[in-house]
Amino acid sequence: MCQLSSPHTCISLPFWRISCRAVIAQRNFWTGCLSKTHKTDMLSVAILPAFYMALSLPVVNTVRNDAAPVALQSTLVPQKQAFRAEPPKRRYEVSAPIVSRVGKGLPAISGPKDKSLPLVVLDAGHGGHDPGAISPHGGKREKDVTLAIARAIRTELLKSGRVRVALTRDSDKFLVLQDRYGIARKMNADLFISIHADSAENPEAGGGTVYTLSEVASDREAQRLASRENKSDIINGVNLGGADADVSSILIDLTQRETMNVSAEFAKLLLRESRPNMRIRTNSHRFASFIVLKAPDTPSVLFETGYLSNEDDVEFLGSESGRQKVARSVASAIQVHFARRLASQ
Repeated sequence: MCQLSSPHTCISLPFWRISCRAVIAQRNFWTGCLSKTHKTDMLSVAILPAFYMALSLPVVNTVRNDAAPVALQSTLVPQKQAFRAEPPKRRYEVSAPIVSRVGKGLPAISGPKDKSLPLVVLDAGHGGHDPGAISPHGGKREKDVTLAIARAIRTELLKSGRVRVALTRDSDKFLVLQDRYGIARKMNADLFISIHADSAENPEAGGGTVYTLSEVASDREAQRLASRENKSDIINGVNLGGADADVSSILIDLTQRETMNVSAEFAKLLLRESRPNMRIRTNSHRFASFIVLKAPDTPSVLFETGYLSNEDDVEFLGSESGRQKVARSVASAIQVHFARRLASQ
């Protein structure tokens, strides 16, 4: 028997059958297990959480917040090959960490207690073991830059007393993409803004860009960015496969179309308010199929505030004055947006 505990360990043998059995400890008067088999020619311990998530997501969601941790038991058995007889039976027990999607409740709402006031959910991209882009100029990490900007926007918004604000994360933690927009939906948010900082091979590329949802990308760069951001869950050990198929099917619904129209209008407004305060790219409103923007009933934009591969942008986003300029731009756009919505009612 061989025990593998390193998250970087790989076993490469022909035609393995991975049998995963999810076992939930008996607690809170509930217990259960699931099993599934998957064939592969290589097993990486780092991918087991992804396999587990695809296996047991419906069960995990039924566990209470204070339930015992979920354990993963995986058995590997070599399979028969066409060119030789059945190999000797060997058994391996593999232990791997589980990326939990069982939340501890929705984030706190800052600002007025009046629930009739609009709620804005700010999403600081990446976090936890997912650093996002890393700048070659000083090593700044996207996850830190985005959280600092999100906090600055919250502070600026609260000055008006006209909106309520929540952050999907207010600490260095990892959230899967569906949980990010899922928080906005569960909180009945009126607006969702995902904050990011891009990177590119060209060190001259710089400035802000606003993205909205579309099943067809506006250009290759938009498609590249969407593909990279959408893969962040898989790269970090979570692959929910077709978990958002219900969202995709809603895209043709009239409600979704209206949401996309409102998102596009806010994107234009955000760019208008940002240009006096910060560098904005040409062709600054782009669109692609970002998973994080797929809430069917919450207007949503992804704001790439600059490029961590650009030295000037790194200095701007890393400074308090730069973050305040970004925050004022976003806050101004939000206030105008809701004033217009109120006037149209």
